[in-house]
Amino acid sequence: MRFKIDENLPVEVALRLRTAGHDATTVTEQDMVGDPDATLSVACQREQRALITLDLDFADIRNYPPEQHSGFIVMRVSGRGKRHIMEVFERVVPLLETEVLAKQLWVVDEQSVRIRGDEGKDS
Repeated sequence: MRFKIDENLPVEVALRLRTAGHDATTVTEQDMVGDPDATLSVACQREQRALITLDLDFADIRNYPPEQHSGFIVMRVSGRGKRHIMEVFERVVPLLETEVLAKQLWVVDEQSVRIRGDEGKDS
């Protein structure tokens, strides 16, 4: 799978995805730091990359309809430390092998991974 990692996440998210065999780049690597959300969204569509972010704006399906994208993973975590984020993200990696991300919105928190269109499913 192809991913773009938002600037608000540690670069280790991209590194972890790469070690799992995925194509992952960061907003920083692509000189997109500070770009508006809409610009980031269009870039993801053009590059056919799923976006992984802490930005809750991407969970608004009215502004960013998942069916028009390669997918969104919105990390909704209580702590912003790298260690905490990576611990929560580690639960996502195996799901990438078994669940469909394309045209989906995944909201990830400390207790669950909610997949839009699969209401009530906790992974």
